[in-house]
Amino acid sequence: MQKFYVVGIGPGSFEQLTPQAMAALLAADVIAGYGAYIKLVQPLFPKKEYLQTGMTGEVKRCQLALEQAKAGRTVAMISSGDAGVYGMAGLVMQLAAEICPEVEVVAVPGITAASSGAALLGAPLMHDFAVVSLSDRLTPWEKIARRLQAAAAADFCLVLYNPRSHGRPDLLRQACEIISEAKQGEAAQVGQTPVGIVKNIGREGEQTIVTTLADLDYELVDMFSTVFIGNSQTFIQQTIGGPRIVTPRGYLPADRGEQA
Repeated sequence: MQKFYVVGIGPGSFEQLTPQAMAALLAADVIAGYGAYIKLVQPLFPKKEYLQTGMTGEVKRCQLALEQAKAGRTVAMISSGDAGVYGMAGLVMQLAAEICPEVEVVAVPGITAASSGAALLGAPLMHDFAVVSLSDRLTPWEKIARRLQAAAAADFCLVLYNPRSHGRPDLLRQACEIISEAKQGEAAQVGQTPVGIVKNIGREGEQTIVTTLADLDYELVDMFSTVFIGNSQTFIQQTIGGPRIVTPRGYLPADRGEQA
């Protein structure tokens, strides 16, 4: 059966490209994707044929790639991180049912920014957490705001994707205001909630910043950043390698409380 691979390539470094993803890319006749992601894999597969479109050309890109598969070619559609987490897997599957139902779509998982960024910060996601994209290009801001409010009120740790860009400079500030208001406890206690920023995960210029909700400098955050916000139990630990963010799971008696 003809296969169409939707591949999560992870943060972008070769070391975080899984063997399964590598095998899918090796098997492909055509690799399709957003131009910035094509540049990450092209050095590994210089002789492959590439199909790329811009940031807002997702539907057209999928249609063109599926037409290639319909013609009998093996295609790999790439997404950064995991193809099923804000990636292309869902759109490909929707369109494949119309364009080439005879082609099997195979989702190949990758390391998403929530996992790779958390590892750089320490262990901020050891307990229940929610991932929310602040991009309002495809989701109304009112719905994003309700999700933030509900997750913060329920004391989830939060991971914020697409937190800030030139076109959306104020959304992170608005999000943090919603989160602060929804969190329970004294204002000072909420303000000390640990926050981690990871920039350019797995790429040149990788950087981590550990701060608090009260001291968060929004200007440090850009479209290549992922923001982590702790729950009521999360703390900052000073280590030989620098500050780390830790959220207790409840293994130690002193950590249990609300976490149990």
